[in-house]
Amino acid sequence: MKAILKTALSTTAALVVLAVPAFAENHGGMGDAAAGENDFKKCKSCHAIIDDSGEAIVKGGKTGPNLYGVIGRHAAGTDFNYGDGLVELGETGMIWTEELLTAYLTDPTAFVKEQTGDDGAKSKMTFKLKDGADVAAYLATFSPDMPAEEGAAEETPASN
Repeated sequence: MKAILKTALSTTAALVVLAVPAFAENHGGMGDAAAGENDFKKCKSCHAIIDDSGEAIVKGGKTGPNLYGVIGRHAAGTDFNYGDGLVELGETGMIWTEELLTAYLTDPTAFVKEQTGDDGAKSKMTFKLKDGADVAAYLATFSPDMPAEEGAAEETPASN
């Protein structure tokens, strides 16, 4: 009986290990930008998307920061009155990625607490999205191309 249980547990563990990459690939912060455009309607009461020339791509409120270019910029990286938790994250050099923004949008205060390691840390943003992946993917469409990694070798054509 112990051998059967051991085999069953080993098989289950192996299946879980094999399934995790597939799950992460489909649900790991890479959302649907088209769905995110619709979901962003919930965000417009506080946030706008205004490009560098001042053109309003999405008109919205000013309670929250402009979200143009948020993916790829430092946390608390614009001229806005951010909460102390986000300012602290910005000072660590944290740069918003789709994955980080997805986690933040799901529970901003829990995210700030986890990232800073401070149980007393808070976020000024109290709104939570059930799944922020689509909104993060949508916002990524308004971010300039990410610069190449520093020190990355340039590709050179193979020679025969």
